[in-house]
Amino acid sequence: MRVNPASPKLNPRVLVVRLGAMGDVLHALPAVAMLRRALPEAQIGWVVERRWRELLCAPGVELAGSRGAGRPLVDEVHLVDTRSWRKRPLNSETGREFLAVVRGMRAREYDAALDLQGSIKSAVTAQLAGPKAILGFRQPRERAARWFYDKLVDGRAEHVIEQNVELVQVWLENIGLSRATEALQPGTALLPCDQASEASIDATLKAMGLGQSAIAILNPGAGWGAKQWAPARYGELAIRLAARGLRSVVNYGPGEEALAREAVAASAGNAFAISSSLSELMALARRSSLFVGGDTGPMHMAALLGVKTVALFGPTDPARNGPYWAATRVLRDPESVTSYSHKQTKDAGLERITVNRVMVEIETLLD
Repeated sequence: MRVNPASPKLNPRVLVVRLGAMGDVLHALPAVAMLRRALPEAQIGWVVERRWRELLCAPGVELAGSRGAGRPLVDEVHLVDTRSWRKRPLNSETGREFLAVVRGMRAREYDAALDLQGSIKSAVTAQLAGPKAILGFRQPRERAARWFYDKLVDGRAEHVIEQNVELVQVWLENIGLSRATEALQPGTALLPCDQASEASIDATLKAMGLGQSAIAILNPGAGWGAKQWAPARYGELAIRLAARGLRSVVNYGPGEEALAREAVAASAGNAFAISSSLSELMALARRSSLFVGGDTGPMHMAALLGVKTVALFGPTDPARNGPYWAATRVLRDPESVTSYSHKQTKDAGLERITVNRVMVEIETLLD
């Protein structure tokens, strides 16, 4: 970095590169919040996939400008759409969109880009932004990404949230600031708040007769089949929760309709299905007393918002990317073997986790 350590620049321009996916963006937020506290006047940009925009900027809120409830953490959001671009690489519209993003990032003249993703795609994106320096991990997810970094950072911590913090701390030291030492905390201020989504969820819950109820969110979906607990067990769990005074809503996303139907059918009328946007899911989580689900983005969102969370893990390792916060519990059977191979077959260890076992953790959390 071209910064005199004796006289740190207090309003640097920093680009965060974490394109996706949902849980990974959420895992990056605490480190960026720490950066914001260390440098309140910094101009922080973030380049992210368009489908995850609402994790950083509420619908209807400008992508750049003064921060507020609708965009609380960063000063500008740069949107890419690599999934769409790969489908039509030679299309003129793809070229225009791509060039507009690159020009938008370069116009900000970033002092540094912090690649928290560690893929070739994210490293190239950081390079295209034209920053004065790029920082990334010495052992990135894709080894070739190292070729694009000006400074390599050792991610010694086990959990990915703490690894992200390590990279930010190294950059702070590079510009002459001491390491931030305050404890990381979950909180609603890390995520945008959209008033229209808040009102929509209030209306939905009222229409279901849940307007005054204590709510539990059950999330049977996950990125691939091996991470999914049996949906019928969520239905049985809803029956048990109703006896404890909690009404259950089954959250589902695109392609998860069948999982939601099976969970609701098994609940004996004690669960209601809700499909929502990201902003509406945040609003629902803010109104909830409990979240139960697998290793998936909505679970990490609930945990980050401070919702009491029971996470059911199978093939993925909770020590690396499980819920990080105190008001959470993780269940994982010893029979589960760590793998990120996106298998659709059921994980034997996850299947061994019973409803009774989950209820024991819930009782511990709620009591």
